[in-house]
Amino acid sequence: QVQLVESGGGLVQAGGSLRLSCAATGSIFSINVMGWYRQAPGKQRELVASITPDRNTAYEDSVKGRFTISRHNARDTVTVYLQMNSLNSEDTAAYYCHTTTWGRGDYWGQGTQVTVAS
Repeated sequence: QVQLVESGGGLVQAGGSLRLSCAATGSIFSINVMGWYRQAPGKQRELVASITPDRNTAYEDSVKGRFTISRHNARDTVTVYLQMNSLNSEDTAAYYCHTTTWGRGDYWGQGTQVTVAS
């Protein structure tokens, strides 16, 4: 199994920045694509950004040029970051870390709230 623990959410003024972190532990050898999703009240969960093991990235259109996903591999942990700049009220949501694995299913973090005050 893989455990995902997120941190870094909070309240920020419009135009500000936040960096989310997600630490993966457990069967990290099986980790494949990692990503960040978000879900605003009354809306469906959507994929914001993803990163492959060889660090190919993809972004949802509304965050391109503002958000950057990155990934750091250590011996016992894989950490994925989401640097969020030029935040606006549309970015307010609960953000969830997600990972797929090779043959061991996929996993979600508990979520971290990002609130952008206009």
